[in-house]
Amino acid sequence: MGVERIFKDEANEEKGERARMASFVGAMAIADLVKTTLGPKGMDKILQSTGRGREVTVTNDGATILKSLHIDNPAAKVLVDISKVQDDEVGDGTTSVVVLAGELLREAEKLVAAKIHPMTIISGFRMAAECARDALLQKVVDNKENAEKFKSDLMKIAMTTLSSKILSQDKEHFAQLAVDAVMRLKGSTNLESIQIIKKPGGSLKDSFLDEGFILDKKIGIGQPKRIENAKILVANTAMDTDKVKIYGARVRVDSMSKAAEIEGAEKQKMREKVQKIIAHGINCFVNRQLIYNFPEELFADAESVKLGHCKLIEEIMIGEDKLIHFSGVEMGQACTIVLRGASHHVLDEAERSLHDALCVLSQTVNDSRVLFGGGWPEMVMAKEVDELARKTPGKKSHAIEAFSRALVAIPTTIADNAGLDSAELIAQLRAEHQKEGCPAGIDVISGSVGDMAELGISESFKVKQAVLLSATEAAEMILRVDEIITCAPRRREDRM
Repeated sequence: MGVERIFKDEANEEKGERARMASFVGAMAIADLVKTTLGPKGMDKILQSTGRGREVTVTNDGATILKSLHIDNPAAKVLVDISKVQDDEVGDGTTSVVVLAGELLREAEKLVAAKIHPMTIISGFRMAAECARDALLQKVVDNKENAEKFKSDLMKIAMTTLSSKILSQDKEHFAQLAVDAVMRLKGSTNLESIQIIKKPGGSLKDSFLDEGFILDKKIGIGQPKRIENAKILVANTAMDTDKVKIYGARVRVDSMSKAAEIEGAEKQKMREKVQKIIAHGINCFVNRQLIYNFPEELFADAESVKLGHCKLIEEIMIGEDKLIHFSGVEMGQACTIVLRGASHHVLDEAERSLHDALCVLSQTVNDSRVLFGGGWPEMVMAKEVDELARKTPGKKSHAIEAFSRALVAIPTTIADNAGLDSAELIAQLRAEHQKEGCPAGIDVISGSVGDMAELGISESFKVKQAVLLSATEAAEMILRVDEIITCAPRRREDRM
């Protein structure tokens, strides 16, 4: 009787079956939400914020969708987190990781209903994940030594990544942009030196890669529109001190000449500042704050020593806008991708898609192991995991078998989203995969089983491995739960 009231009012707990039920249902609901965005024929979602401005985002990037959801269910939050981590870590596979974790939990729910202990299921899943990873490791292709082949691998990976995004129509064009940009990084995964500028207008095909740095600003009045061998100073300083900037300051003067003196002193101060800046021997000054007319005049008069830090600065036009273009920058890796498109929504989605491709490519340059795509890796893993289940005695074998069924859910979903008969296709695929070294996967375009090697559908091993391990860990974590305690927030008067 008395035990019930351990918690203060408004706090509640769910135990055993009910807690497990709540976490399974939440996680599966999240997986079903993003399931329809998987694969080349996946659909997009519109996310509308109810805040000011009612912003609308149109996207099919798993991480972006899940990031924007406000979720109450704790298990669902775990899935949102793994998709975020996947996005930060390797950039792609954000939907796959959630779908796989959801499927693992769906299978686990059946096993729990059949009175198999969660710990048994977890140890089965662990064995299965190890086995699946080893199966992939045996099948990877590594063309790091052969530059030509490696570049074509990168192109294939970029095209595969982009084919499920808005850029799929012009995927060759964008894959080329992404590969060129990443090759300039020379193995670094720091994507900050690839700048993406979005300019509405034109079509996606008009996007281009520019070697150098483009600044989305205008050149000051009376300044040269073109400087060769520029030496540049970048600063964040106030260039608008025509006024006394002391909060609430009042100046009382007894004659107009005194006011003019104050003004003269201010101008003198500004002049000294400009002189100091010019004294650095620069011929291009980039400032983060406003530059008022008076210092602008001073800069126009100033002639200074020329020293080279950037081969050429010039003003260029993109669409309606004027931008400043710096070429021959010291940081040789720097480049700018200018995206054109019909509207802001299209551009934002194009930027997300391109960012995914850039992330995957920069990871692949470091870890150059490559696999086929299109549901092929999942079928390879499922086949090996099935073998393992047959050899394993005891209840664990049920969990291992369940893991293999969950893996097959990814090619099934790809086929379902394309409106194909998934049961028929998966059965054909499974039969094909009994042969040694078979490159069969789902060819969504022709709607049949296709040869992934001929179609050039490749994925990065790193992405697949991250999907497999993150999904297994997330499913394990949710399986371990047997009680959910929701605490009420502390009341104000309690603190007194």
